Amino acid sequence: MARLSFQPTPPTGFASTLLKRWGPTLGIWGVGAGTAALFLLSVTPVVKKGLLVNVPMLGNYYEDKTPASDKPF
Repeated sequence: MARLSFQPTPPTGFASTLLKRWGPTLGIWGVGAGTAALFLLSVTPVVKKGLLVNVPMLGNYYEDKTPASDKPF
């Protein structure tokens, strides 16, 4: 008959195992969700002026070069 012995695992061991197992998957999903949110919100003025214009390589693309006389508001 097999003997069973109880070996308690510390909480840090459980957290590190959980992080090793789910970390890469959650990271990939997080990057995908963030990219999708940024793409969908790129047309709003708050995101465009506050975030996208300040990105070094992409700032020129998102700058508003429309003259003030052509803006409706």
